[in-house]
Amino acid sequence: MTKDRVLIFDTTLRDGEQSPGATMTHEEKLEIAELLDEMGVDIIEAGFPIASEGDFRAVSEIAERTKNATICGLARANYKDIDRCWEAVKHAKSPRIHTFIGTSPLHRTIPNLDMDQMAERIHDTVTHARNLCDNVQWSPMDATRTEWDYLCRVVEIAIKAGATTINIPDTVGYTAPAESADLIKRLLETVPGADDIIFATHCHNDLGMATANALAAVLGGARQIECTINGLGERAGNTALEEVVMALKVRGDIMPYYTGVDTTKIMNISRRVATVSGFPVQFNKAIVGKNAFAHESGIHQDGMLKNSETFEIMRPSDVGLSGTSLPLGKHSGRAALRAKLKELGFDLADNQLNDIFVRFKDLADRKKEVYDDDLIALIRQNDTVEDHLKLKHLRVVCGTEGPQTADLTLEIDGEEKSVHATGDGPVDSAFNAVKALFKHHARLQLYQVHAVTEGTDAQATVSVRLEEDGRIATGQSADTDTVVASVKAYINALNRLIVRREKTAPGEDVKGVSYKDVN
Repeated sequence: MTKDRVLIFDTTLRDGEQSPGATMTHEEKLEIAELLDEMGVDIIEAGFPIASEGDFRAVSEIAERTKNATICGLARANYKDIDRCWEAVKHAKSPRIHTFIGTSPLHRTIPNLDMDQMAERIHDTVTHARNLCDNVQWSPMDATRTEWDYLCRVVEIAIKAGATTINIPDTVGYTAPAESADLIKRLLETVPGADDIIFATHCHNDLGMATANALAAVLGGARQIECTINGLGERAGNTALEEVVMALKVRGDIMPYYTGVDTTKIMNISRRVATVSGFPVQFNKAIVGKNAFAHESGIHQDGMLKNSETFEIMRPSDVGLSGTSLPLGKHSGRAALRAKLKELGFDLADNQLNDIFVRFKDLADRKKEVYDDDLIALIRQNDTVEDHLKLKHLRVVCGTEGPQTADLTLEIDGEEKSVHATGDGPVDSAFNAVKALFKHHARLQLYQVHAVTEGTDAQATVSVRLEEDGRIATGQSADTDTVVASVKAYINALNRLIVRREKTAPGEDVKGVSYKDVN
């Protein structure tokens, strides 16, 4: 690898999936892994194989199917985790084991090890991993709050034991750019053997500095960035892949490094991850937000018309956008719809196009114009899990006095059932009707509505997040009728919860280190 090449290590399927409510189905994981591979990501951290049978199967299948990227699995610092990880990744074209342990004073108390005991554990487990796999990554969790002398000591131990990549995690988003760069630089200068391996950076965004810290680490000598699509991740999230990749592409004058990522595929995978995770992208999110290439100010619009470079440092096409928003209408045909969807980054099979086309025509009959964002909402609405519950009929009656009522018919595993329910408002009455027909104990954690486009005929996109016995599922739907969209989203979340019930619980904790205690 050349000195100016930066490897992109994507952990959307592992660290990103740890976001509460972001758990993906098996098929969704396979799809995201395929998109990451096509985009040119160097390493895909596919999951935590010992966490559950579902995670193990997903990592194994991704390892077998991926054509180009290195496939990595996560393992705690014990033989059982490492063995299970190797079983999952060993059939990959290029497998990697990633093992970790918390090294800061706070994190050393979790496995209840003193410094010497932990050093011995690191030596033994990295050696064991290297005996199984030639490509071993080791992480001192909470490295940025670990004593300097001890960090140098354990990094040297891991290198001597056979680690080929040393990842320096800012697990709680504590560090700052100058400190991040200095830490990597000093490790490279101080630790024996550091020149022979790759240093990586893994930053969290608790203080809003994940991208800045990751890029600073590259300036300090790191040559691998760990990141996620849309910055998905625990708490405030991780370094966003699209941000670091485009920063390196646009500012090569001060950061003369490059990646192997095809940036024109960024928007497509961003939208897909937002859909399957149930985490919408904020409008003003860098690179992939709805407003990232939008201009409303008169001065800005005038400048854009004269020369787009006056207010855009990137071309929309660089990240897979057409740069335009041309509406379709009820007279548009399949060919126009297919062309527009392809322009937006969605290359659909014929049967998928036919389904979208029917709903596009229905929407076009209710709206004067169908915009790009309307089409994206239709695509997202088409992403369904196995439909144990289906909406067949809904009639809501509202008034200024008395409770609102809802007449609902659901198809539950093929059998139609109907009910009349009341509630405090149309949505509440409709949700009460769903509960009456399908008994459950799920608690509503989030109910969110936003208009896809402007106007009184705009589609409403509704997100619903449910929690039941520690399982969390998110449903989304869009419709010009907000109540209908709400019920569809609620039903979609329930369908996902039914799938979650069948998922195996995480594996037992090993020596006090829990599943959630990862980078």
